[in-house]
Amino acid sequence: MDYRHVPVMVKEVIELLRPGAHKRYLDGTLGGGGHAAEVLNHSGPDGQVLGLDWDEEALAAAGERLNAFGERLVARRANFTEAKEILHDIGWDRVHGVLLDLGLSSRHIESGERGFSFQLTARLDMRMDRRQTFDAYRLVNTYPVSDLRRILSDYGEEPAARRIALAIDAARKRKPVETTAELAGLVARVVGKRRGGIHPATRTFQALRIAVNRELENLESFLHDAYELLLPGGRMVVISFHSLEDRLVKTAFRRWSKDCLCPPKTLFCRCGWNRKARLLTPRPLRPSREEIQANPRARPAKLRAVERV
Repeated sequence: MDYRHVPVMVKEVIELLRPGAHKRYLDGTLGGGGHAAEVLNHSGPDGQVLGLDWDEEALAAAGERLNAFGERLVARRANFTEAKEILHDIGWDRVHGVLLDLGLSSRHIESGERGFSFQLTARLDMRMDRRQTFDAYRLVNTYPVSDLRRILSDYGEEPAARRIALAIDAARKRKPVETTAELAGLVARVVGKRRGGIHPATRTFQALRIAVNRELENLESFLHDAYELLLPGGRMVVISFHSLEDRLVKTAFRRWSKDCLCPPKTLFCRCGWNRKARLLTPRPLRPSREEIQANPRARPAKLRAVERV
């Protein structure tokens, strides 16, 4: 199976997670298994990884890549929001480290059948988990204009959200918008050329993918109390690829690191909050120039990390 995905910022991930023998880790976005392989290599001979991914192709590829590690890898088809239940089911309780790499794999981008890319003609799909029935085709062809505009604006930060939503509505009244090429062409006609060589449909496709897979809702739900997954001294590393994700991670990590959540100028603390973690990265780490040259898709990556107290 061709599931090419170059893991980003591997050196930084390993330095921050500090994998070792007798330790257990959660990789909530297993993908092709690149990060998990490095964690397992650095935690031999008995370190273990629970790898979660809701894409069956990713799990199959990771299984092939990590087969040599045997029972040191426990893989499940699930979203990272289900981590707490799965850890309980396998009897792990808590772990020494958690990793999320929120980027799309090259396999998703380059697949001719998944509908993630505006560069390849495919049916509008964009589902990470193909067990779900809701896809980009349904969103584009059934959502009210007001909802389309909101999705494009909120999830794509698209300045032309209203004009694109109206153009989609006009097009689908004639016939359904069925393919990535149709949608990309429609958006390009509305927006025109963008500066910096960015395709005019980039923001629209990002917004639709986020909406179809509930990416921000899932991340926000996970970050609400994900510190509970960590043993004292355990570390969490999250790699995000756009500002919406990074904002959620930054907000959650800073919240966890506070001693009190009461409003400013409150004389006496009434919130009952105790600090859950300490920041390991006051500012996000970025890929090195050398890594970006070797893997241009690493360019937007931002890495943040905390340690459970």
